[in-house]
Amino acid sequence: MKVYNSMNKPILLHPVGKDYLWGGRRLHDEYGKDIDLFPLAETWECSTHPDGTNYIANGEFLGMTLADVIKKHPDFLGKKNEGLDELPILVKLIDAKDDLSVQVHPHDKYAMEHENGQLGKTEMWYVLEAAKDSKLIYGFNHDCNENELRSAISEGMLLKHLQQVPVKKDDVFFIEAGTVHAIGAGALIAEIQENSNLTYRLFDYNRVDKNGYLRELHIDKAMEVMDMKSSLSPKQPIRVLKYSKGMASELLCRCKYFEVFRMIVHTELRQIVKYRTDEMNYKVLLCIDGCGVMRFEDESIDIYKGDCFFFPAGSVEVTLHGQMQLLDVRG
Repeated sequence: MKVYNSMNKPILLHPVGKDYLWGGRRLHDEYGKDIDLFPLAETWECSTHPDGTNYIANGEFLGMTLADVIKKHPDFLGKKNEGLDELPILVKLIDAKDDLSVQVHPHDKYAMEHENGQLGKTEMWYVLEAAKDSKLIYGFNHDCNENELRSAISEGMLLKHLQQVPVKKDDVFFIEAGTVHAIGAGALIAEIQENSNLTYRLFDYNRVDKNGYLRELHIDKAMEVMDMKSSLSPKQPIRVLKYSKGMASELLCRCKYFEVFRMIVHTELRQIVKYRTDEMNYKVLLCIDGCGVMRFEDESIDIYKGDCFFFPAGSVEVTLHGQMQLLDVRG
């Protein structure tokens, strides 16, 4: 019988807030984020990135950062990630009250060579809520070249070259590094990405920051990494719900950096949902709707909308009860 390390218990994380000027209040009002920032544009729910690592809210690591715990216990990442001492992914919630900047992220090779060995940024968006007219920008609507794009940027005409896609609740979008993109106003999104904070802005609607300065653009770097070819309109992936007692699950996205599943837990009477990791990999659970309780050994933790848990590799088995939806993220 497998014996699990007593330290390998689910870790509840405190979110890290970001007050970017395009954010709103929904992460406060709908997700219970008790963070003294207004606007609250993003919460980093599971991160070891130096720009925002989570503090731990329970158990023997209470008060430590997730980054420090993983450096001390790299085995928490599992055999699949042997040799790493930081989380290779980052999980966020994003409230776009206004349009985000038009931007692009570098791929790993470019970031390694030009950004002091950092990772690039491929990401996935799961749309939690969207206004009726919400859109996102995804690539170009025709083949472009550098001279054409530089002229369009200088003339304030970049948007006419960009593909705009309507979004609605429950949509999934995969944004590969090198794809020009932007989240549009009215969208509330869960983002799973590589562990990177590299963003090259191309256009920002001539907005100024809280000090009255235009936000920095990164046009030269963006030109070096972006895909300038016409983009196919993104299609929603085929999704199949698989049912078991008290739960349904579906794959939302799989790439070389992460897998993301949506779990629907609905337990009644004495039903239970069992959950744990194996020795190969960690997992992250983010509650995106509803509430419930998690039990393991002689402990229990209430789960509320917006809560995020890191499960070390080889964690103890837990049981989940309640009515809730969760994103189940695997690196």
